[in-house]
Amino acid sequence: MSQLEKTEKPLTLDVFTAGLWKENPVFVMMLGLCPTLAVTNTLENSLGMSAATIFVLVCSNALVSALRKVIPKQIRITAYIIIIATFVTLVDYLIQAISLDLHNKLGAFIQLIVVNCLILGRAEAYASKNGFTKSVVSALGMGLGFTLALIALGSVRELLGAGQLLGIQVFSTDFQPWVVMILPPGGFIVLGAWLLLFNYLEQRKTGKLIAEESASHCTVPSSN
Repeated sequence: MSQLEKTEKPLTLDVFTAGLWKENPVFVMMLGLCPTLAVTNTLENSLGMSAATIFVLVCSNALVSALRKVIPKQIRITAYIIIIATFVTLVDYLIQAISLDLHNKLGAFIQLIVVNCLILGRAEAYASKNGFTKSVVSALGMGLGFTLALIALGSVRELLGAGQLLGIQVFSTDFQPWVVMILPPGGFIVLGAWLLLFNYLEQRKTGKLIAEESASHCTVPSSN
């Protein structure tokens, strides 16, 4: 048994859940912001980009992990990019075959998945150092975390920018759409609002824990 296999930690639920919130690629690690800001003007685009990213992330991590002992260290980054580019080309043709309209909406951002820091970073930092199962589970968790972030942005932008979700009218005809939300500045505005909310909740949680800990230390024992 190799030293790598001896030191590898066992698979736990945290491997999957870390990408959902604790290490969320968008809201915490700030990775993949280019497609996050560019294609989330509608919920449909967000779901399409999320599905493509999950496919490439899971497949590339699985292959990198399976070949991690075979790929020479000197050319590992080049090999990872070739692997990722192969799956990106595959998913590009799949989207084009399933929905040409969605393919046209996503445009060049499908091909840009190749240089997405989230995917290349996971291949280098995680898949190349862990077993097949852990790499797939971790990639799936990170992909779903990325999906949740894109849905959070896409739903808000489409709802406020067009008054609808997935083409279904939500607000009345009297609603005046905030056109800025479906324009590039809308991506920055909504992302900033979500980050502000999450930071506020995190600080509030931290303050509550500190207050509880201080109260427990200051408790005066009752006399007999």
